[in-house]
Amino acid sequence: MNWDSFIHLAELQGMLLLLLVIGLVMRKTGTITDAGKKSLTDLIINMILPCNIIYSFMIDFSYQIFISCGVVLLISVLIQLMCTTISRFCYNKVGDGKKEVLQYATVCSNAGFMGNPIAESVFGSLGLLYASIYLIPLRIVMWSAGVSYFTNASDKKTVIKKVATHPCIIAVFVGLFLMITQIKLPGFLTQTIAKVGGCTTAMSMFMIGAILAEVNFKTIVSKITMLYTGLRLVLIPLAVYLGCMLFHVEPLLMGVSTVLAGMPAGTTTVILATKYGGDEHFATKCVVLSTVLSLVTIPVWCTVVMMSGIAG
Repeated sequence: MNWDSFIHLAELQGMLLLLLVIGLVMRKTGTITDAGKKSLTDLIINMILPCNIIYSFMIDFSYQIFISCGVVLLISVLIQLMCTTISRFCYNKVGDGKKEVLQYATVCSNAGFMGNPIAESVFGSLGLLYASIYLIPLRIVMWSAGVSYFTNASDKKTVIKKVATHPCIIAVFVGLFLMITQIKLPGFLTQTIAKVGGCTTAMSMFMIGAILAEVNFKTIVSKITMLYTGLRLVLIPLAVYLGCMLFHVEPLLMGVSTVLAGMPAGTTTVILATKYGGDEHFATKCVVLSTVLSLVTIPVWCTVVMMSGIAG
């Protein structure tokens, strides 16, 4: 991992933490009120995130690219299946509220935001292409199985209805349609979607910062948050790395898959916990702790895969 890549990674992480601090200050000073926090959550869920999802699928795509990137797509699908299995069986002894948070945060990392810039910085233009394909299954699972963790109901029919009509799920279908058909929207519409979706990172981190203002900092580091962070940042990417080594996956594919598998908890974990009655304070702790510690683990994983034969 070269110095420029490390600097770029540090800047990304630093920006996230600074946005979080701004949200914390706005909450402490009363700029974000209780009512404002609820309105901000609704705005993110119903407008900003759907635009971000649709725009993320607006990539140059062809069936030839699909075939050439089939391996990374398969790896990504297997990773999502692994994470979904972990979520189903590993948190049964955790109380309600926290369980849903851990399930979602295990399945849905922050690779959707950090994946592409890090892949391009570390692995070049081909790494960016692989990352774009890698993120397709993640985005689909994030807004299908992921949402279902927070939308418990008395029967499966109700759960399916809630998930299927969720604004972010609808956005996934719209995005997939645009990607597969390669239909180009009018310029003004594309720009509007891009501008609204571009607010996702700032608004999400403001939201997390506002909730962090209500959290006792001494409780962020606990046994359960450390165990989750170890799973998210170390064990999951380790399993991906060893699996790729075992099956002699091309080094560049292995590198992209391993690094993106080791991203911290997705910021949407807090947004959904707040919206659907999960433990938003616990979710904030998981996101903050895993994001801070990823400042160490992501460069380590980048170095490991580079030493495995990837040309920077």
